[in-house]
Amino acid sequence: MTDVERLLWSRLRGEQLGVKFRRQHPFLNFVLDFVCLELKLVIELDGSQHVNTQTYDAYRTQCLQNAGYLVLRFWNNQVIEELENVLEEIYRQIELTKMALNRNPSPP
Repeated sequence: MTDVERLLWSRLRGEQLGVKFRRQHPFLNFVLDFVCLELKLVIELDGSQHVNTQTYDAYRTQCLQNAGYLVLRFWNNQVIEELENVLEEIYRQIELTKMALNRNPSPP
């Protein structure tokens, strides 16, 4: 993990946001930075190297969305400079997803 991934992981691990996240989780041909399998929520961190891989990142996001996942992407500098805002957005998405699941429960 990068330093930025470690920083965010320190705030995601242990169900600090009310759900369990996994880090560096394999899925399809990808390794997801962070994923909450229960809610099908993926968090990806993008560094400067992603400026040149936007087409691949869009493909990757589309594959995950096709599999039913919501993908949140944050730039590394957002995590470093605005960690609380990033966490608020993640928490907001967690709550929205939980509400949507409660409205549309899976059949038994």
